[in-house]
Amino acid sequence: MTRFANKTVVITGGSRGLGAAVAEAFAREGASVMVSANEDASPVADKIVAAGGKAKSFTADVTRKAEVAALFDAAEAAFGPVDIAFQNAGIITIAKVEELTESEWRKVLEVNTTGVFLACQEAIARMRKAGRGGRLINTASGQAREGFIYTPHYAASKFGVMGLTQSLAKEVAKEGITVNAICPGIIDTDMWAYNDSAWGKLLGDYKPGELMAEWVKNIPMGRAGTGEDVAGLVTFLASDAAAYITGQTINVDGGLIMS
Repeated sequence: MTRFANKTVVITGGSRGLGAAVAEAFAREGASVMVSANEDASPVADKIVAAGGKAKSFTADVTRKAEVAALFDAAEAAFGPVDIAFQNAGIITIAKVEELTESEWRKVLEVNTTGVFLACQEAIARMRKAGRGGRLINTASGQAREGFIYTPHYAASKFGVMGLTQSLAKEVAKEGITVNAICPGIIDTDMWAYNDSAWGKLLGDYKPGELMAEWVKNIPMGRAGTGEDVAGLVTFLASDAAAYITGQTINVDGGLIMS
């Protein structure tokens, strides 16, 4: 398929995990992809180019407005006007409430919520200027549906992404710009390896992998998700087939949370 031929995509949090899988999926369908992270994302871009796709990488901190603007400048200079923006950069820490520091609280909110806002703000301004609509997809979490123990800051940040998505969707709907969010569940990524270890230490004497395996048993489909599972939803929301879908937050979790 070439659903995204002649389309420019910007991805934050693209150096690994979900972001990398989504970048590769867009490139396979003809998009030109700017892969960004606060670390070197060039291995992902290089892999795409080696496979015959079009991609470049850019290092940016999504909590800094000037760096977000520079990211979109680089994408436009390399590939032309931005059509799709996937706001995926995110972090998590896990701690008992009395041990959760103010700096941890602020950092998680800054990356997960403010970072999404700044990227959406920049994308919308440029899509409005280009005048040809666009697609914004934001990464929330199952914790945008239901907060979990030892992560009040993370839950707050992801509920914020859902509210931000709805507000922006209403503002830009008549301009042909859609704004949606995704709620990944238990996905086999580096972040979930950390979650398994950190939650495992606080919830009991779990060995590596045991807690995640226990949680996976509660998933109706019987397995953890993959980056490709998430990429399927993101690329659909970015496609013409989803032109009448906006302001929605969609779970991709094997049925773990049904709403």
